[in-house]
Amino acid sequence: MLGQAVVSTRSLGSVELCTLDDGRDVVVKRGDVAAEAAGLRWLAEPGAVAVPEVLDADGTVLVTTTVPRGSASRPAAEAFGRSLAALHAAGAPAFGAPPPGGPTGAWIGEAPMRNVPHDGPWLDWYLADRVQPYLRTAVDRGALSASAASRIEGAALRPGPEEPPARLHGDLWSGNVLWSDDRAWVIDPAAHGGHRETDLAMLALFGCPHLETVLAAYDEAAPLADGWRDRVGLHQLFPLLVHATLFGGGYGDAALRAVT
Repeated sequence: MLGQAVVSTRSLGSVELCTLDDGRDVVVKRGDVAAEAAGLRWLAEPGAVAVPEVLDADGTVLVTTTVPRGSASRPAAEAFGRSLAALHAAGAPAFGAPPPGGPTGAWIGEAPMRNVPHDGPWLDWYLADRVQPYLRTAVDRGALSASAASRIEGAALRPGPEEPPARLHGDLWSGNVLWSDDRAWVIDPAAHGGHRETDLAMLALFGCPHLETVLAAYDEAAPLADGWRDRVGLHQLFPLLVHATLFGGGYGDAALRAVT
């Protein structure tokens, strides 16, 4: 794809690190990668958050630059909070909107995800396209009881004040944040138009280095609406249901606790 021979390859989990005969190292991912390629380009567009550069993509193979590795630091976390605020402020055409050129049928991890623009309030879209599909699947797969699903559906959800659609990474758990010595990089997006608090809630779901520093820098750059910490569970409901459908275990119970 790049007009270079591959000298060596090394597996890095779901991707390969390939050394080319011109000396470059590149990351190669295979599969249904159209949505990810479009997402990386869309996230890179504002020049806010550091993302790997898409060198080539043909729908089944994605080739990107590598990410310099280092360790998380407080200055890098502060810079990440500010850059994440700038990324979100770049906006999206609508809630549920895919990146330009991205498909309607996208992915979050190994779970399918629907990206269709919605012109109503955020909560209506979130429930229809980010909660209900996974809630049904979690019940069908035995990860969540029908009674627990009913309690989630009947929960009093308070979304806070309406905000415009933000440009989201969409799967911003700590494993998709890589740290170099001076900045944070994000990889493996499930990018779409959504609520900015969702990315922040995802960061908190499994822990993130210097999380409070990231959040403080974000809030300073783009103040969050009052009560945002009370809404973290609402925004974590989506990824918890995705995990329940994929892995079962206690994720179904965690989804119930998040909103009740």
